[in-house]
Amino acid sequence: MPLPPNQTEAPASPGTVGVVGGGTMGVGIAYAFAVSGHSVTVVEPNADQRDALAAAFDGALAGALERAKITSDEAEAARARLCVVPALDDLATRASLVIETVPEQLDLKRQVLREIERRGPAVIATNTSAISIDLLAQALDDPSRFLGMHFFNPVWSLPLVELIRGAATTDETIATGRAVVERLGKQSIVVADVAGFATSRLDMSAALEAMRMLEDRVASAEDIDQAVVLAYRHPVGPLRLSDIVGLDVRLDIARSMQASHGDRFAPPQLLIDKVAAGDLGQKTGRGFYDWTDE
Repeated sequence: MPLPPNQTEAPASPGTVGVVGGGTMGVGIAYAFAVSGHSVTVVEPNADQRDALAAAFDGALAGALERAKITSDEAEAARARLCVVPALDDLATRASLVIETVPEQLDLKRQVLREIERRGPAVIATNTSAISIDLLAQALDDPSRFLGMHFFNPVWSLPLVELIRGAATTDETIATGRAVVERLGKQSIVVADVAGFATSRLDMSAALEAMRMLEDRVASAEDIDQAVVLAYRHPVGPLRLSDIVGLDVRLDIARSMQASHGDRFAPPQLLIDKVAAGDLGQKTGRGFYDWTDE
């Protein structure tokens, strides 16, 4: 439930943002907000993941320093704006925005969104890349201030954020989303609540077909990716990108989209087998590529 009308606690400052989930996307989103001047609290219950988050955050700052994207003073200021806590109860009430970025599982996301709403943020967002906003909104008492904010990995370098409007999402909530994206120095598009939205349908179509090509022995993973990079000027090929995103995440999205759009999004057996074997990509050291030395 939202905070009661007679709640006397002062609202958090306008720049306060919460991120629930400290995985790859959570780190990137927290980084983007922190370097743009926002105080950011990340909720991550797993202690090992909290340590990994801090290391990844510092690594991103170091990379930005090396490329002269930020100064050392700006890096220290961004680091000081980051707070990592183990539970949603530790998240300040009445933040300006809280973004859910837990794994692509409907029941889990609904549970987390219900808990976020109890903290009374002005706007609630989900970073889902495929699950229906309206299905997720069923967990909320007030879905009018809920929207999808789909960031792209790596968040610190990709300039697009896909905003997804649910049936109950107000124009004011969409306008807030647009303003937030602009403050991050990024650009937004607004799309309807159709499974896979715009970008995931395009991305998954390429990724799944590349996996089928690998199954069919059309070419090696390296050569399939090289074809996409050189012929279509993509910055990274679909198989390497899948490793970066996480093959378990790819599988969850594929199954969600298959349920909505049919077998054209059915996950290839190769993907299913790799996830079953624990070869999830960059985060486990092996996927379509060997990441152990990177």
